[in-house]
Amino acid sequence: MPHIEVVRAEVWSDDLLELLHEYYEAVNVVVRDSGEALAKYLMPDSGVWMASVDGQPVGCVCLRPLPAIENASECKRLYVRPAGRGMGIANRLMDALESYAGTVGYQAVYLDTYDDLKPAIALYAGRGYKPCERYNNNPQATVFMRKQLLALSD
Repeated sequence: MPHIEVVRAEVWSDDLLELLHEYYEAVNVVVRDSGEALAKYLMPDSGVWMASVDGQPVGCVCLRPLPAIENASECKRLYVRPAGRGMGIANRLMDALESYAGTVGYQAVYLDTYDDLKPAIALYAGRGYKPCERYNNNPQATVFMRKQLLALSD
């Protein structure tokens, strides 16, 4: 049984940066995060999580505030290497992101994707994300989703 671990990063390690660049290539991202944008993922109201299997990095996901919408955050850059797929790693990464988002007071998580990423859309829908109106001007995004988080008092 492989040992799967998901940890919140405190710095952008080479492993995390490599995963992020693989993500960019895998989904043909045109508008990529600048160094300043990457630094903002490490702030207290944001986060970056990395998953590993038996000590080998296999996936990542990022969270950032969504200032245009009150008490909202945005999920970015969910990626699992092909070798790590089918082990529930994407769900573990999303569990960590959503748990943290609720802990820091976000009431919703938004995300965008595009029509061709059917497995990602199915994953998000299975986690309770619902279609919503466009909330950003990402030129590649065609699908916009939102999940309401439970209040900490619930």
